[in-house]
Amino acid sequence: MSHQLTYQEPQLADNFRFFLRYEQSNAKTEYLPHAHAWGQAIFVKCNVLEMHVEGQRLLTPTDLPIWIPPGKQHASYNLKQAYFRTFNIAAALCGELPAQACLLKVGPIASAIMEDCAERQVLNPQTAQDLRLCEVLYDQLHKAEVQTSYLPYSSDKYLAPILQALEQNPADNTTLAQWAQRVYTTERTLARRCRALLGMSFSEWRQRLRFLHAISLLEQGKTVQDTALDLGYSSASALIVMFQQQSGTTPERYRQSQAAKI
Repeated sequence: MSHQLTYQEPQLADNFRFFLRYEQSNAKTEYLPHAHAWGQAIFVKCNVLEMHVEGQRLLTPTDLPIWIPPGKQHASYNLKQAYFRTFNIAAALCGELPAQACLLKVGPIASAIMEDCAERQVLNPQTAQDLRLCEVLYDQLHKAEVQTSYLPYSSDKYLAPILQALEQNPADNTTLAQWAQRVYTTERTLARRCRALLGMSFSEWRQRLRFLHAISLLEQGKTVQDTALDLGYSSASALIVMFQQQSGTTPERYRQSQAAKI
């Protein structure tokens, strides 16, 4: 059973061009649907954040913040304990940012600014130096590459049962041809629908799913070998190849970097 939380609006939020918040939620925590008058970029510190914004589901690993424009109703559910930071922007400044919720592919400058502000617990930047940092962060969000979703979903009658089954068991190595037999269609039809409705191949979707789960397992302290076996790989080397393709680093280096932040 999940624990439900109601969003508490910060006091005097309308008085600031920018403000920041640093939050932690326990496992199986649900933030009920809400909206606010400012834009919000949500940076995930560990694990994976699942956000629902006006019927759209967005999942993101730690290096892709979620952008939520002003007035967009959203809710989230965290299967595991989550740490996240929000950079909040007055509505008057959001006109040049995306009009729809999305993921933003930011560079290391944006992440470094958020890390610095979090370490100093900057909430409402007032010094000239902190205001300049927020302006730079705003510029970084403005020029960031937009991504609609890291792990898209579909309610298609053929794809939906497959995606649901894999989310429940990412170690499932059933081939696309075998899935086609189970849902009474052809492998070609499934491959075509993956491209059209998910924007990627079946193998790429499953690889992204496993990457998200690998992040959570590594952050729980599991070894690379155990993580590989838990996700259906026959060896650690196969996991390492996938992880490098998705993140540009190895699972062990990622685990060490996360441990250093604790």
